[in-house]
Amino acid sequence: MKIALVQINPKVGDFERNTRLILERAREAAATGAEVAVFPEMALCGYPPLDLLSFPSFIAENQRALETLARELPPQLLTLVGLVKAVGQGWEKGLENVVVALAGGRVVFEQAKTLLPTYDVFDEHRYFRSATRRRVFEWKGVNLGIAICEDLWWEVSRDQGNPYGIDPVAELADLGAELILSPSASPFYPGKRSVRADIMTSVGRRFGLPVLYVNQVGGNDALIFDGGALVTDRKGTLVAQAPAFTEGILYWNSESTDPALALDEEPLRDLYDGLVLGLRDYVVKSGFKKVHLGLSGGIDSALVAVLAVEALGKENVRGLGMPSRYSSDGSVDDARTLAQKLGIRFDLVPIEKPFASFLEALEPLFDGAPQDVTEENIQARIRGVYLMALSNKTGSMLLTTGNKSELATGYCTLYGDMAGGLGVIGDVFKTEVYALSEWINRDREIIPWNTIRKPPSAELRPNQTDQDSLPPYDVLDRILHAYIIDQKSSAEIIATGEDAALVRRVLKLTASAEYKRWQAPPVLKVSPVSFGMGRRHPLVRTLFEL
Repeated sequence: MKIALVQINPKVGDFERNTRLILERAREAAATGAEVAVFPEMALCGYPPLDLLSFPSFIAENQRALETLARELPPQLLTLVGLVKAVGQGWEKGLENVVVALAGGRVVFEQAKTLLPTYDVFDEHRYFRSATRRRVFEWKGVNLGIAICEDLWWEVSRDQGNPYGIDPVAELADLGAELILSPSASPFYPGKRSVRADIMTSVGRRFGLPVLYVNQVGGNDALIFDGGALVTDRKGTLVAQAPAFTEGILYWNSESTDPALALDEEPLRDLYDGLVLGLRDYVVKSGFKKVHLGLSGGIDSALVAVLAVEALGKENVRGLGMPSRYSSDGSVDDARTLAQKLGIRFDLVPIEKPFASFLEALEPLFDGAPQDVTEENIQARIRGVYLMALSNKTGSMLLTTGNKSELATGYCTLYGDMAGGLGVIGDVFKTEVYALSEWINRDREIIPWNTIRKPPSAELRPNQTDQDSLPPYDVLDRILHAYIIDQKSSAEIIATGEDAALVRRVLKLTASAEYKRWQAPPVLKVSPVSFGMGRRHPLVRTLFEL
């Protein structure tokens, strides 16, 4: 049996577009002689639809689009498509996340999702009820079992104490399944494909079944889906894989004896490709064509500019240099050099005049108090006004350039450098910014080496460096990773050998900056725990973890 694993890039709620994508790819698969085509979880409506599921009209559109597919899909092809289905009165808990099998102009089989994840960015218990039964489906003499995304991930939960209590794949194996098909919508972070491959290997070894995994590709809001379809044989050996971060079809024949493959995974390359895809889809799917950003001559804005050019083309990216009395000539030169290398428009708009006007206007209110962070924030907010004015006037989206280390510790200015439509690297620690920038320069200088090597500075006061306010980034990021990603308390982090006072200071800074992050633009998620929908902390609380 020739099976096509079809990774497409759906847009949430765009039923016409998604239906067209499915039809085009299904016809392509049928033309090659494929007998089965498998599309991702919720491919018809896009994932995740969130509270759009509360609208009966949204659910009805799923059904109308399904009827269109049934009429127009190649009748000889068994096509598996994910969508949302109403199964009861009203919408709350009267919905299922299902995969339907279409052939001959009708639905011939359907399977609802059993395990509904409620962690990280997932909240499926809010919307769906679990499948009440698992079944296999015979097609051309082969028994097919469908395990939708989390239904396959029971293998992970099994090692963590089995919180679910139901093992869908084991039930499918007991029912005589000969192949496991896993339509998924699994968000990306570097190393995620290894996790998926390990799960598939475990299933193969436990049950002696091939596993075929197909994932959504593309960005929807903060989430990035990397595609990367995989096939493991009945021994759990990886035998086929599709390219990541691009639409396409992976074909596999159930009678084949393919040789083992090494997983095509490289963390820095994948991080770069993921950020580019997430940036492109967020901008384009939001209806924008152009973007702009502040180019300070620093490494963060340089990295965002490179990603933007890769995602949207140099003609659609614009940089603004906004020097103040504290900006060095070297930083302005670095920003101009980067713009020239990338081929983007660069405008120099000094902020000295409005800054001086603000200081003069506010002097009576400050009663002779010495300058401090207040004056630093005024500079950042003037730049925010410039950048947002350009957005309003031209219809260009403003990209923010703050990294995860800064967002974590509050080393950023609300209504200043935090102003914008998308936080491109807000889930990338500062040490990762350096690593990714050096990777970009692996063959030739794209980001000026001076930008990478000079001490990082906001240049908001004389001779300022980031380390005046923060610990060295290698130490800071180690503590932040332990706290945010690994969710360790101060005592647990200190037990690893970190300085106790420093750990408590960093954790207190992170908690104190929560109100800023609540007001920040969306951040592209590229780690297991990102700020935003995947990490929801209260603003007012006791810092028990200290």
